[in-house]
Amino acid sequence: MSQTLILNASAEPLSFIPVRRAIVLVLKEKAEIVEEHVEKRIRSANWEMPYPLVVRLVHYVQIPRRWRSVVTNPILFARDGYACQYCGRHRSVLGRKERLTREHVKPVSRGGADAWDNVTTACSTCNHKKGSRLPYEAKMYPKTTPFEPRYIAIVLLGQAAGIEQRRYIEPFINKN
Repeated sequence: MSQTLILNASAEPLSFIPVRRAIVLVLKEKAEIVEEHVEKRIRSANWEMPYPLVVRLVHYVQIPRRWRSVVTNPILFARDGYACQYCGRHRSVLGRKERLTREHVKPVSRGGADAWDNVTTACSTCNHKKGSRLPYEAKMYPKTTPFEPRYIAIVLLGQAAGIEQRRYIEPFINKN
């Protein structure tokens, strides 16, 4: 069985759970189906129900916020959509000797910090081209302003979320 996205009562994404667990939550009336598979159905001898892709809890559950503010490349690349923020190329179209890298908008050598609001994703070519210069000196500006992402949204997007499920996760990436 595949995974079902579970949302809090506030519609905030919480996690992926097995479809079987989602069905139990719906049957116990602890959750309701928000998005269902258009072709699949869950059937037994006595009943039938939609195949849940996204379920929402009926009552709000307080979740402790555990956020490491340490910048990591996998989360940075996911935040920036796996694309260079200077030339716009996605990692899937990079050359054989190119790769995605962490780029400091204000270089560390010039007093910049290794913090979410100062790092962006750059292909190795653009990173090398910018070097240790400031954006105005290199005439290279990131396409998006760096920000600290919502951790849970990035983690969930990094998993195998389907298109229907991504719609419920993406609005929470830049929410503080």
